[in-house]
Amino acid sequence: MTTRIDLRGLLPEELAQLAVELGEGAYRGQQLFQWLHRRRVAGLEAMTDLPRVFRSRLAGQAVLPPVEVKNRLVADTGLTRKLLLRLADGELVECVLMSYKDGRRRHTACLSSQVGCAMGCAFCATGQGGFRRNLTPGEIILQALALVQDVQQEEPGARLSNIVFMGMGEPLLNYRAVLKAVRIFAHPEGWGISHRRITISTCGLVPQIRRLAGERPALELAVSLHAATNELRERLMPINRRYPLEELIPACRYYSRLTGRRVTFEYALIAGVNDRRDDARRLAGLLRGVLAFINLIPLNPVPGSPYKGVSQRKAELFASWLQEAGLAAAVRESRGRDIAAACGQLRSSTGWEVY
Repeated sequence: MTTRIDLRGLLPEELAQLAVELGEGAYRGQQLFQWLHRRRVAGLEAMTDLPRVFRSRLAGQAVLPPVEVKNRLVADTGLTRKLLLRLADGELVECVLMSYKDGRRRHTACLSSQVGCAMGCAFCATGQGGFRRNLTPGEIILQALALVQDVQQEEPGARLSNIVFMGMGEPLLNYRAVLKAVRIFAHPEGWGISHRRITISTCGLVPQIRRLAGERPALELAVSLHAATNELRERLMPINRRYPLEELIPACRYYSRLTGRRVTFEYALIAGVNDRRDDARRLAGLLRGVLAFINLIPLNPVPGSPYKGVSQRKAELFASWLQEAGLAAAVRESRGRDIAAACGQLRSSTGWEVY
């Protein structure tokens, strides 16, 4: 049995080719793309300027998976929401929307790139469940669609201002699908989200970082660092055994040099593990000469983990030590912690029953 094509995961030129194969002009592909990503209709029957015969042929070869929200949680007085989505094969994936009121309403979508994660970071809930599979471009787009539809129930006309690939999985292990989704998000005839407002996060896959540096337009890069020595980073993040700091930091320098973009380093502050003044001093030395910004995150609680986060006061003190050393650093606001929607807490269906 032939698998039908997910229309949401196709670029305009691919939709044009499909239209030609089905006996229509290539321009129908542009119409399809706009229906899918600008108007975001739920089904082919809503695409009223497409010939009925064409829509019928499309239905025979392609599919438009519905948004199936299995569960929904809201925190931070409605400014953070987490959705649990059921995919076509029954797999489950989480995504988060963070809203901001600072003069104008902004909405950032935190999207997953995989079902589960194979990286096994010691402090992350996602890796505890293991790796299931990569998401397709269409399934990545589906998360954004679900989040927008959810917030539009309260705020008609709401749109995404930013996208961060910081949900479940390692984005650079699903490189082709993630980058294809990025191109769809950034397309002016679709979602129209600037490349400067799309961030790819990674635990430190050196070859893929170097490959990403060659993509144009350049994207924002966030690297999960969490330690300034190989010994500690290997304990926290097994990937460091394959790509140690001696390889990772030059790759980040290369990224900045080639793209002109500052690299954001995520640093989860763990009480008694990486939060001392000596740790700040080593971190400053490690990143000297790198065009960098350090995002400090008091570690979010994960059931069963032996690690605990630091207080807000300690996090701000650590930031001051880095700033004294000449580094740009700030403590990131923790959002969605009480619904397990914060950094490192996503884990499919696990834990939903407690809310």
